[in-house]
Amino acid sequence: MDTAAYDIVETESERVERWRTAELMRVGFAGDDAVALAARTDVDLHEAIELVQRGCPTELAVRILG
Repeated sequence: MDTAAYDIVETESERVERWRTAELMRVGFAGDDAVALAARTDVDLHEAIELVQRGCPTELAVRILG
């Protein structure tokens, strides 16, 4: 059996979600929380980041945004 390379095609929305996850993790959100928040289109990324930058613990920010 020949092993062929398979291209993984990433959609634009997947790229955006991956970027949002990275930005949330950069300011301190745990991986699971960052992934969950990044997937939600009703969560404003800038608001989430600003909460943490103003001193809000990430666990509380998740509850506020949730």
